[in-house]
Amino acid sequence: MPATGAGLIRFFEEDTPGIKIGPYAVMIFAAILIIVVLAGPPLIKLFTT
Repeated sequence: MPATGAGLIRFFEEDTPGIKIGPYAVMIFAAILIIVVLAGPPLIKLFTT
């Protein structure tokens, strides 16, 4: 293995088990989660009073 990058990043081309999801989908899910977490408490307060 070449010494470039000092071993900080390693790319593995082996197939590993688990969910295959692209980076774009991860960003969308993260944005939706942030919106739900930030907007949830005010919405709950609005509908329960």
